[in-house]
Amino acid sequence: MAAEYREPLLKKKHYKNCPGCKVDEMKELEQGLPIRPLLSIWIIVLCTGKDNLCCSGLGFESRIRIRDFHIAEREEDIGSYAGYVGSAFMLGRALTSVSWGIFADRYGRKPVIIMGTTSVVIFNTLFGLSVNFWMAVITRFLLGSLNGLLGPIKAYAVEIFRDEYQALGLSTVSTAWGIGLIIGPALGGFLAQPAEKYPNLFSKDSLFGRFPYFLPCLAISIFALAVTIATCWLPETLHKHNDNDQSSDDSYDALEAASNESNTKDITEKDEGRESTSKQSLLKNWPLMSSIIVYCVFSLHDMAYTEIFSLWAVSPRKYGGLSYSTEQVGEVLAVSGFSLLVFQMSLYPFVERLLGPVMVSRIGSILAIPLLQSYPWIAMLSGFTLTLVINCASVLKNVLSDQHQRGAANGIAMTGMSLFKAVGPAGGGA
Repeated sequence: MAAEYREPLLKKKHYKNCPGCKVDEMKELEQGLPIRPLLSIWIIVLCTGKDNLCCSGLGFESRIRIRDFHIAEREEDIGSYAGYVGSAFMLGRALTSVSWGIFADRYGRKPVIIMGTTSVVIFNTLFGLSVNFWMAVITRFLLGSLNGLLGPIKAYAVEIFRDEYQALGLSTVSTAWGIGLIIGPALGGFLAQPAEKYPNLFSKDSLFGRFPYFLPCLAISIFALAVTIATCWLPETLHKHNDNDQSSDDSYDALEAASNESNTKDITEKDEGRESTSKQSLLKNWPLMSSIIVYCVFSLHDMAYTEIFSLWAVSPRKYGGLSYSTEQVGEVLAVSGFSLLVFQMSLYPFVERLLGPVMVSRIGSILAIPLLQSYPWIAMLSGFTLTLVINCASVLKNVLSDQHQRGAANGIAMTGMSLFKAVGPAGGGA
């Protein structure tokens, strides 16, 4: 008798007007690798990653812009002011990320994604038109505050794919973010100060001559506008169940199945177990918290390196820098980005299968220590030797950073999904 009711109880129910249930139905029908969702997530995150460093985190551009603002009394202070501009974005993001996550859980992932890419279009353009230091800081702060899609896009990546592709979806997020952090500065290095680099195309009296850093910002804003328009067709994955949408037949079947005593007892025990699990504090979930702490440390390390590298490269030799031009820094970062892409598409899957993501993350963290210690010695080189060594070091550093970021992110994702399956969706939400 118990077996008779087992199938209806375990069968997943889909609600008619729930966007999350429609996505679940779509996942049940699709076969093979979901190429379209992968490309959508990759482009959205790439848009955010490129903007993150193309204008503010783009250290050499920030340095020259601070020099143009004439706010620093000494040349040694330019890097400090450039750091304020770069940190304004992350300060805004740190203050509002939790709020955006709550908003995404209540109203959906898609609105947060659209508002995030729209903020890139508006405030990235205004940053390129900054006329003083405080305008640059405020626009970057507002962009960080209103662009909270990095967390919801990871939830979206889990919800839009079937179980066997969820890890691939999360890896797509980290991959696109890392490549964006490389392409952004490279793009800025080639497009900054176009009136000086390309006098045949841009005159000094034109808009790009009066605002020498507006062109890279405009390029990113146009790309973000196209992404914003495309996201209007993204499917929403948040479950919004309405009990009134249930048919009378569904309600009758549920009541009939629940009338069986043995099944009712099993359901009650499972519900009590889920309730007790859900009441446990996440702070006591040591695997999850350790993954989060590791991810935070690695993120701090990678963002600090990305900010400092460009400032160090354009700093004069007398201060221990490389005296590179914006174009030279852009070339180094472009080579790093291309090499990272090749590594992720060719060698990384094999290395991860051989060693596992955790071991790869550990090895990457250990190797990064002596690599970073070698940078002061690299500054003593010159000519072709300097070009070769700095490109190799930049490629290796970005590859190692990608590995330990992936390991920490996958640890959070896998622990979070295990917790989700143990507790179950609250109220039908995802």
